[in-house]
Amino acid sequence: MKSPIYPLMPRQPVPDLSVSVVGNGHWTLIDQTPDQFTMVVFYRGLHCPVCAKYLRELEVLLPEFTARGVQIIVLSTDTQERAEQAKVNWHLDGLTVGYGLDLHVARQWGLYLSASRGVAEPAVFSEPGVFLVRPDHTLYYGSTQTMPFARPAFRDLLGAVDYALAKDYPARGEVVDF
Repeated sequence: MKSPIYPLMPRQPVPDLSVSVVGNGHWTLIDQTPDQFTMVVFYRGLHCPVCAKYLRELEVLLPEFTARGVQIIVLSTDTQERAEQAKVNWHLDGLTVGYGLDLHVARQWGLYLSASRGVAEPAVFSEPGVFLVRPDHTLYYGSTQTMPFARPAFRDLLGAVDYALAKDYPARGEVVDF
């Protein structure tokens, strides 16, 4: 059965999101109450060396995002065991690492899905995406990729958060009818 892709629209509610997290917890987007944004970072999984580097960069910047009122979760379709291994191997000590993302939910978020090439990858997994969600659970910013490469730089996103907050900059890309 094919899952439709639902385009997310700025200033509109994002889909529900609820996952288990490493450390025997559970994380639900609707329960988040950040001062400014919740950053949702979808990564490909343990098999992805680009993800390891990318998330280590985020780990380093975590205190700066936190100081600006941004809560962060990183998550994938990986199993609990693979997510635990990523958290340890990649030294993601401060980040909340979610696992078991349902592929249908990944599609609702507009993520692309890939099939394994037989190299320690899950049979099907999601490609990367980064989203900033307002405290009212509406989309402020979104970026998805079809490949592991050329993702938004977290240092640039930090600067974007600074600019958006200083200028009260609205979410853009909201026009549907023209």
